[in-house]
Amino acid sequence: MVTAHLPEYAERVLEVTEQIPRGRVMSYGDIAEYLGEGGPRQVGRVMSQWGGAVAWWRVIHADGSFLAGHEREALARYQREGTPLRPAGSGTYRVDMRKARWAPSIP
Repeated sequence: MVTAHLPEYAERVLEVTEQIPRGRVMSYGDIAEYLGEGGPRQVGRVMSQWGGAVAWWRVIHADGSFLAGHEREALARYQREGTPLRPAGSGTYRVDMRKARWAPSIP
């Protein structure tokens, strides 16, 4: 997945994203904290520019909300993977971060 055309930080973000197991998620901030660099916005920018080739739905907002504009596709993927969800009102869902959050080993 990682190519020589990506900035180093983007490569690192995408490598972490590729490690997230099915049915689990990390927030943008989780990834930045794990890498010890950048912040949620920087991770979000990487995902918006280069995240289409990885499991983008496994990187979400810290409150468990889905990526705006991709809610239907993300929900279908979460359901297929068995990602823990919780009702968010009006027939919508959020990822249950207490159950679904993944914490990789420290590098």
